[in-house]
Amino acid sequence: MSSSQDVLKNASTLASYNVLLQVMFRVLTFLLNAFTLRFVSKELIGVVNVRLTLLYSTLVFISREAFRRACLSGESGTNRSWRQVINLLWLTVPLGVLWAILLGCVWLWLLEVPDAQTVPYYGPAVVLFALSGVQELLAEPLWVLAQAHMFVRLKVVAESLAMVAKCIVTVVLVVFAREWGLYIFSAAHLVYTGFLVLCYVVYFLRFLGSKEAAKRSFPLRGAADLLPSRAHGEPLVDWSLARLTWSFFKQSFLKQILTEGERYVMTFLNVLSFGDQGVYDIVNNLGSMVARFVFLPIEESFYIFFAKVLVRGRDVRSQKQEEVAIAAEVLERLLKLVLVIGLIITVFGYAYSHLALDIYGGALLSSGAGPSLLRCYSCYVLLLAVNGVTECFVFAAMSQEEVDRYNLVMLALSVSFLVLSYMLTWWAGGVGFILANCLNMGLRILHSCLYIQRYFKFSQWKPLRGLLPSPLLVLALCVSAAVTTVSEALLCCDGGWLLRMVHVGVGGVCLLLVLTALLLTETQLIQFVRTQLLPKYRRKQT
Repeated sequence: MSSSQDVLKNASTLASYNVLLQVMFRVLTFLLNAFTLRFVSKELIGVVNVRLTLLYSTLVFISREAFRRACLSGESGTNRSWRQVINLLWLTVPLGVLWAILLGCVWLWLLEVPDAQTVPYYGPAVVLFALSGVQELLAEPLWVLAQAHMFVRLKVVAESLAMVAKCIVTVVLVVFAREWGLYIFSAAHLVYTGFLVLCYVVYFLRFLGSKEAAKRSFPLRGAADLLPSRAHGEPLVDWSLARLTWSFFKQSFLKQILTEGERYVMTFLNVLSFGDQGVYDIVNNLGSMVARFVFLPIEESFYIFFAKVLVRGRDVRSQKQEEVAIAAEVLERLLKLVLVIGLIITVFGYAYSHLALDIYGGALLSSGAGPSLLRCYSCYVLLLAVNGVTECFVFAAMSQEEVDRYNLVMLALSVSFLVLSYMLTWWAGGVGFILANCLNMGLRILHSCLYIQRYFKFSQWKPLRGLLPSPLLVLALCVSAAVTTVSEALLCCDGGWLLRMVHVGVGGVCLLLVLTALLLTETQLIQFVRTQLLPKYRRKQT
């Protein structure tokens, strides 16, 4: 079997395990939020889930994202010096410390401080969340090693144990020490990152020097090789990789603004109160569950596949045609897969948003703007799905110069997003954030599709055909949208549980109709899912 097929199998396995991991994360977070809503105020949830989580995510993302993308790139080939790669990755720690100090000062002294009676211990919480981000960066060299060598189970086990530990700490402290306020969530987050680092360290200490490491021809011999050091006769770092990292580093600022843009607007421009931020964030997390536990793992795993199969910066005629064929086929199938999932979520999310929020959080969420927020987010999920796949291919195929030019595009999108978010939020409240995200995501998809069209222009492959669903499937989705909308108007949600169950039953029948149309018309997609994304089917074939 060709090496590209092997990489595809490994990437598919990684995607499958990542999906399972993200499902568990989202379910646990979903249940944890539902639980904490009964014990703490929505203002406290708003500060934790928006203000403090933004501090942590900003610190971690801009400290490590560029290093991850560069060091997992296939540009350096298989003969890379892992000693130089590890030296480069350890730079994430001092960089993280620097960002922790700078961002901590901003969060403590430049932003509005919450009322101490409603949200106690804000200052110490800022310090502890920043510390947890730096603590997580200690595992970064080990994380990249694990990803590059397809240690798929390690990530699942490490993050599962860390998440379970975080949930246990949160539940215990919320029930028995509610007066601790933000200390509860700060302690839980420190436990999470601590468990994460501990799992990676323990695994590699046991793995290095073992028979399994020798069997895999693992490039490192002992624990000392995990620490930064200079190898005889070579520079401290690979400077071509460092330059690529710098290109991605400049882009990481812009991508972070696009990814967390609404939180930056809420945090720095005070367009919503802390309580409204809490409600928006809960609805946002509920709406993004599928996007995070299905689309994001697929994007991360198949970025590695495309980066390993394609040579960065070369046009399609300069690549190995067998590997280009595999990449084009995989891209087409992935586009069709995420498009179908996104369309199903859009259709059924619109008619069942009110019911979902009423069950999850009662009148606190189902009254007011909550249902409108979730309906809009259901449409946004479709754009998220397509953008994730198109950008993972584009970022894997672009040359360093093209990445630099794309930084200018990202800059324009970032500025337009911030302006749109501010304007639309004053006009439509929290819904304005989602509308601004939709507009920017559409522009990103357009840019990526144009790049893919140019990339495959002089070849026989047309992977963008994956964005065209079958007519029968489109008909089934349209019928389902009409039927479930009427069902919601007649049956939901003030007529009691019996009518709610009938409404759910109507949706189940419509979903069965859509899945039947899918099975009848998208046979190649079904085969791709069975053989590449579901490990049990692949094990049967092998």
